[in-house]
Amino acid sequence: MKVKLALHSQIFIALILAVAAGTLSGTEAEILGIRWLSLYEFLGTLFLNALKMLVVPLIVSSIICGVMNLSGGDNLRKLGLWTVTYYLGTGLIAVAIGVALVNVIEPGIVDGQPAREVIGLSEDTATVTERVQGRDAGDVVAIFLRMVPPNIVAAAAEGQMLGLIFFSLLFGFFISRLGRDDLRTAQRNFWQGLYEIMMRITDLVIRFAPIGVFGLVAAVAAKTGISAIRPLAWFMVTVLSALAVHMLVVLPACLVVLAGVSPIRHFKAVAPALLTAFSTSSSSATLPLTLECVEERAGVSNKTSSFVLPLGATVNMDGTALFECVAALFIAQAYGLSLGLGEQFAILLTALLTSIGVAGIPSASLVAIAVILTMVGLPLEGLGLILAVDRILDMSRTAVNVFGDTCGAVIVARWRGETNVLQPQPASSA
Repeated sequence: MKVKLALHSQIFIALILAVAAGTLSGTEAEILGIRWLSLYEFLGTLFLNALKMLVVPLIVSSIICGVMNLSGGDNLRKLGLWTVTYYLGTGLIAVAIGVALVNVIEPGIVDGQPAREVIGLSEDTATVTERVQGRDAGDVVAIFLRMVPPNIVAAAAEGQMLGLIFFSLLFGFFISRLGRDDLRTAQRNFWQGLYEIMMRITDLVIRFAPIGVFGLVAAVAAKTGISAIRPLAWFMVTVLSALAVHMLVVLPACLVVLAGVSPIRHFKAVAPALLTAFSTSSSSATLPLTLECVEERAGVSNKTSSFVLPLGATVNMDGTALFECVAALFIAQAYGLSLGLGEQFAILLTALLTSIGVAGIPSASLVAIAVILTMVGLPLEGLGLILAVDRILDMSRTAVNVFGDTCGAVIVARWRGETNVLQPQPASSA
């Protein structure tokens, strides 16, 4: 009898093979004159580009469909209130966990002295400093300005998700307010049709996820290796421990208490999205698969998922906010600086704000960290301390971001009275 592995099992196997292949080949090994690293990067980039190709039309069509199908302004206001309440609540918990652990573990102190004197600075410090030089609190204001783009076409071309989401919310709302039935029906049919087409294309792309994941992770393993990780072990332990507490304790507790559903069943339902998020380090690129997992495997309605998930992929960054907090306090410790409760609280709030609107692409939070460092007076060159391990931590915090989004969709769906969420499926449907 022919046995077909589930998608998440295929991706998991691809992850293991990728780590082994990348570590063994390194950056210089060749086959027929072609470096293995180039082959890894080709496979990974091709898959990532295919996912990014889907993001803009999928986000726009899903939000417009979700909003225009809500009956009445009260429903939209309630859905928005529930979603924002969940995002703010879990975000605050995430950064609080980060602040607590970084103060307990003190990763910036090595053998009783600041880590800078032990570790040294990365060779790329000057480049990073030049890239983020001059950023200040005005970048926080810019987050709100990006909500209303002067050119929606340019916003789509540049991948400015906040502007697209705001425009799509307005567009979907006023479709439902069209006075003429023929115009309203025509718009509903067009956008629903576009959404269905995008989901079918997504199904096609996702079939190649194991190959794409292999390329992405193998390239990281080949470039990073083990030597760059060892000097920053305690920083990694702090970040990963905080992320684990949030993902394995806080969010599952929210599923049980707020939604009354099984966390284990939820993990199984969204496993393909989590593994893809981990390998791509991009919540935006993972969004097509996240939508599919939440709707098809978790049983959340399109009305809920099409509103909560695209919004969450842009504004709900629990893992990113947590990482920014830990990184800023780690850098302060590494430079021998002692921050009081007031300064740490300022970092906590700034991390929560700057995580909103951070581009859902690899290492985008480095720029947000620069904003925090400038606002609290820490040296920007401290970014060089975390560059060596950022890629691995970026993969981990992206998985937490996506998991938080999926939990939000399930919780909001249950609050809305949906009864099919995470219900056992018949054996024949496997």
